[in-house]
Amino acid sequence: MSSARQLYNTFHTQLLSLYPDPEAQQQVFWLFEHFLNCSRGDIVRDKGLSEIPDTLYLALDELLGGKPIQYIIGKAPFYGREFKVTPQVLIPRNETEELVHMIIKENPAPNLRILDIGTGTGCIPITLFLEMNQATVSALDISDAALEVARENAEHLDAKISYLKVDILHENIPVEGIDILVSNPPYVRELEKPQMHQNVLEHEPELALFVSDENPLIFYRTIAQKGLLALKPKGKLYFEINEALGKEMMEMVRDLGYQEVRIHQDLQGKDRMLTAKRS
Repeated sequence: MSSARQLYNTFHTQLLSLYPDPEAQQQVFWLFEHFLNCSRGDIVRDKGLSEIPDTLYLALDELLGGKPIQYIIGKAPFYGREFKVTPQVLIPRNETEELVHMIIKENPAPNLRILDIGTGTGCIPITLFLEMNQATVSALDISDAALEVARENAEHLDAKISYLKVDILHENIPVEGIDILVSNPPYVRELEKPQMHQNVLEHEPELALFVSDENPLIFYRTIAQKGLLALKPKGKLYFEINEALGKEMMEMVRDLGYQEVRIHQDLQGKDRMLTAKRS
């Protein structure tokens, strides 16, 4: 019989070659919980492990190869819930939780109509549906694979979301009378690739990440323009943005005629969210 703490120490030591502490610790906790049903408390108590599946060691090899643990275990936490993830969708990020929290906090009214563009896992619209007061929520994506994941997440979490396949760069928004339009579109410039972690570059979908250096605001400009038709008067626009492009974003959204345009910082002090109102 193996010892939980002994096996934890072995895995932790290997992962320290690739990840800083406490990230390496967290990765082992996730692996043990998923593959062994072994909690942090079990490790502290040095629980005996009668059987260790080969899949656990395969998962460790994948982690050491740079594959994100969320893709290995097939799920990721977001706003207190677990969402299915696959390599066809971006892994939900902490800053997106902050964007969602802002929307929930600023919009307590019931029966709002909400649209999310570029939904990925569906974590934004599903969380808004579950946390807000009887909202009607729709979401768009260009990817069939992403929409399949989003639909599975909505079904699993009992959220009623209307999902639509739309190429936002070439098609109009097929929903009108929107109170809140939210989007976390691709915004990483090609020139920023060298600053990114290798595991992101090698494993997460480029379609959901990157824009050209020549036209980095293409999604924002298109969504904001088309949003003028989809949003109600005084309807709100919420974007997650590239921290390096806050000034350009403000100018662009103002030039389109939006009012009360503001940049908000995330918990790391980075310009990460933009809000505005349709006139």
